[in-house]
Amino acid sequence: MKTIIFLFIAALTILSCSSPAKKTAGTDTIIAGDSLAKIASTSKNSATITSLCFLRTEGKQHLDSTTIELSIKGNTVTGEMIWTPYQKDSRKGILNGTQTGDTINAVWTFKQEGITDTMLVKYKLATNKLLQKPLKLNTKTGRQQTDESADYTVEYHPVGSIRP
Repeated sequence: MKTIIFLFIAALTILSCSSPAKKTAGTDTIIAGDSLAKIASTSKNSATITSLCFLRTEGKQHLDSTTIELSIKGNTVTGEMIWTPYQKDSRKGILNGTQTGDTINAVWTFKQEGITDTMLVKYKLATNKLLQKPLKLNTKTGRQQTDESADYTVEYHPVGSIRP
């Protein structure tokens, strides 16, 4: 049963990362190693847009999932992050940030239980994966925030190479 649920989550993730409404005309799909990257040239200018899609599953039966879709144009990063814990309220929202080298600093604007909130998130692009600094609870505010003192330990894998 847990295999069926995992496969269902994986299929939904793949579909969400390949939504026709988000595709740019003339997009070609290439595979570099295990990672799945979509690279497109816009007709307005010759700037390249790189789109990447990642998935993380966790929990005892890998039923909690987080998907991240990033579009990178120059040093500007936009995208979507969806955190879906099994049988709990999810967080779904947009990412806006910048890339310097292999690091991405972004603000995640999300909705949870009908309330809009924001959180600073930090990522590092690595070979065949995306790494994130973990979140911690700020006991003074009661809100989660990025643990600035931690290393990039939260690991996401490209949709083309999901690891259970």
